[in-house]
Amino acid sequence: MNTVSFEIKEDMIGLLTLNRPEAANAFSTELLSDLNNVIDQVEHLTDLRVLILTGSGNKAFCAGADLKERASMNEKETVQAVRRIKQTLSRIEALPLPTLAAINGAAFGGGLELALACDLRYATEHAKMGLTETSLGIIPGAGGTQRLSRLIGIGKAKALIFTAKRLTSTEAQTMGLLEGVFTHQEFFPRILAVAQAISKNGPIAIRQAKKAIALGFDTDLHTGLQIEELCYLATIPTQDRLEGLAAFKEKRHPHYQGK
Repeated sequence: MNTVSFEIKEDMIGLLTLNRPEAANAFSTELLSDLNNVIDQVEHLTDLRVLILTGSGNKAFCAGADLKERASMNEKETVQAVRRIKQTLSRIEALPLPTLAAINGAAFGGGLELALACDLRYATEHAKMGLTETSLGIIPGAGGTQRLSRLIGIGKAKALIFTAKRLTSTEAQTMGLLEGVFTHQEFFPRILAVAQAISKNGPIAIRQAKKAIALGFDTDLHTGLQIEELCYLATIPTQDRLEGLAAFKEKRHPHYQGK
């Protein structure tokens, strides 16, 4: 059985599920291979509008590296394993469509780094998370030191990483790490509603907006505005833009086709 499953829901919403509940959905070598195979699929599904990433079960989103497997590795193998996780998460971050992390349980170390590589993050009220690597004598090695500080600020990121603190979902939302916290009962319906709200908008526009934000974030304002203009210009010759104008004029919902 694959350690990662993938299905397409209605409204062209993809659901990617880490499927090692017996190991808290940790990143084993096999899971990373399966995850990259799914990313290959997603990269070629140009009609896909949104991708939700979650973990199977209700205890863990992803516990990060498989420490039992890691214990049998030598130094070279350990470095290669961490690099493989980092490369995989960078592939997720680079996907042109919006990605939503549905944190259904514990998300520590590489598990939180996976969520940080997504565009938006939502968690159940019982979820806990943190970059706890310093408690194991290492540091976050799959992008955590960089993405967390960019998301919540350098001071808060340093405090969390230096202390290896485990956050409740409420604490994480207060810090700006999460976009929302839901009860277990409403969790997936609420996240699916967010994905559906995104999928109803122009898919080319959504992808260009994501591109403009990503490329412009670390630049000066002037450069950022130039990037925004280029991304805006990419929407002008599309059928979707004309459909949006027609729908507004006719007072109906637009039917975008990503063309």
